[in-house]
Amino acid sequence: MAILFIKEGVNKPQLKYRVVTKWLKRVISIYGFVNGDLTYIFCDDDFLKIINSKYLNHDYYTDIVTFDYCNNKIVSGDMFISVDRVRENSVKFCCDEKEEFLRVMIHGLLHLFGFNDINKLDRESMRKREDECLLLFSEVYNENIR
Repeated sequence: MAILFIKEGVNKPQLKYRVVTKWLKRVISIYGFVNGDLTYIFCDDDFLKIINSKYLNHDYYTDIVTFDYCNNKIVSGDMFISVDRVRENSVKFCCDEKEEFLRVMIHGLLHLFGFNDINKLDRESMRKREDECLLLFSEVYNENIR
């Protein structure tokens, strides 16, 4: 099964996609899932707002919309990520742009695992899991630059 990174009308963020793929697969394994087909689609704000409105009836900008195609423990889905929104949020939250892309990517994956961020407690739990996964990315990155 594959993890794909594609673009829709924008340039893909400059990430080490081979390392990102290893990281995502490790997270999937740690959470007890099997890698199915995952597609990360990088797009602009307007493209994602149309998807958000058309499929979720949400008429606002967002950083990610996740479509869940999981089957039991096989994790599969499409995750549309607004490059505009992620870049704006990295400035707004004073964080590294690459880290913000990784955070949003793992956020979508956590949704596929069944985690939500509807209320304050869920958001705090989701943020903690994101932080743990970002630490794991550092480990995977360091393993692969030796």
